Amino acid sequence: MKFIDIIEILGTIAFAFSGAYSAMQKRLDVFGVLIITFVTAIGGGTIRDLLIGSLPVAWILDLQIITTILTTYVVALFFLPKLMRLSKLLFWFDTIGLAVFCAVAIDKGISFHLHPIVCIALGTVTGCFGGILRDVILNEIPYIFRKDIYASACIAGGIVYFLCLYIGIDNGTTGWIAGITIGLIRVCAYYFKWRLPLIYVKG
Repeated sequence: MKFIDIIEILGTIAFAFSGAYSAMQKRLDVFGVLIITFVTAIGGGTIRDLLIGSLPVAWILDLQIITTILTTYVVALFFLPKLMRLSKLLFWFDTIGLAVFCAVAIDKGISFHLHPIVCIALGTVTGCFGGILRDVILNEIPYIFRKDIYASACIAGGIVYFLCLYIGIDNGTTGWIAGITIGLIRVCAYYFKWRLPLIYVKG
């Protein structure tokens, strides 16, 4: 198994836990939790592969992804109910999944010889899409549309990715640096209350 595949599995696990946790908060039944877990975990990777024409999409070709999601789901059923009072749990799962999927998508965009700006956009969409699907299905306003630092963290991480490549750092290390950058921005934004300006119209 390639190193990039291991990293993507870690991101899949993180987003699967994120989906399961959100579904349990909404008090869905076991089947509902499974659907939200699956959709959250494969949503970003699916839109990534569709956008770049990498078909069939990764999870259809790789049974290990499905096995990973199902295993995560079973673990979540036993352990997450005991951790439901930990309000920061969703934030950490979401942050890990966001960072990993964004970095992996940028790397895949590069392998398809896409322009750096397109790669950054691809990474941002990939990192955010699973969470968007999760929140929309659960009738929540998606994180990406709130005042939280989310998509902008992916953009910053993508810029760091290409800056690292420009100065000669290898792809593997660059992916780690970009992912850590995304995670640090999210964590700092959470603890220091960084917010994007809100736009609203009185009326």
